[in-house]
Amino acid sequence: MRRGDFDAAWKVSDAVMSARPPGSCAHLPRHLQYVWDGRPLDGKRVLIRCYHGLGDTIQFIRFAPAVKAIAAEVTVWAQPGLLPLLATVAGIDHLAPLHDGVPDVDYDVDVEVMELPHVLRCTLATLPAEVPYLHAEPAAPLDDDLFHVGLVTTVGAWDKLRSIPLELFGGLAELPGVRVHLLHAASRPVRSIDVASGTDTIVGTARLMRALDLVISVDSMPAHLAGALAVPVWTLLRKEADWRWMEHREDSPWYPTMRLFRQEHPGEWQPVVTRVVTRVATELSRRGATVSRPSRRPPVPRAPVRL
Repeated sequence: MRRGDFDAAWKVSDAVMSARPPGSCAHLPRHLQYVWDGRPLDGKRVLIRCYHGLGDTIQFIRFAPAVKAIAAEVTVWAQPGLLPLLATVAGIDHLAPLHDGVPDVDYDVDVEVMELPHVLRCTLATLPAEVPYLHAEPAAPLDDDLFHVGLVTTVGAWDKLRSIPLELFGGLAELPGVRVHLLHAASRPVRSIDVASGTDTIVGTARLMRALDLVISVDSMPAHLAGALAVPVWTLLRKEADWRWMEHREDSPWYPTMRLFRQEHPGEWQPVVTRVVTRVATELSRRGATVSRPSRRPPVPRAPVRL
């Protein structure tokens, strides 16, 4: 998958599936449980279980329309906070909130959402990359004379090495014409960086992203959310990046509006942030942005950032 050789990956997955011991895997942590047993989905009532993280659900729910094209019915059992956005995804007949019990739905075949590329034998050539596939109404227009950037610098407990100290982004906030909106809570304030309001729900964050010029995020759920909404997003990756971002790429076949900025050396985030700030300054120069204070003029449509 790192190399883009999906066909080889599916051969490995087939071998792993055939070598599984019989019996239940319910004793394993949910994100390690295997679900699909190889049965075809054609003409069946299919239950898609979302057992991994929020970002994983957002990334792989893109396959729901392809499942619906062959299945009789598609039900998605997903994290409750995502349900309003998943309701905008094509190909889903029913949604149910994920909980620790058993799903209260009828189905013939079930599959974990991240198993869908294997089920469908997806390749880079057939990867469904049309965006947006999640939809949200944009928040109220922000000041049109400023370049509004949403910033995400921390991740959950899964991989703390993906987080970046917030204070490294002070230079971004000091660029003339830029206003930075922090899309998560901050333990310590940083001058000129505002903690965005309305981001206490995923839907609220999605609506704010639709009103921004650019999202800059570490490898976490908001990066996937912006990509699925077709918002311009720059994702900052540590040296040993996750397999889904592949190798030696500055773009992502999963998200057409995404650009990748990678560490050159493990643990060194300052050079990455410096490249990002320089790139933003270049974009502002290209746009001729010189405003340093808010304007009271009525908002006008803004051109998206050129990537």
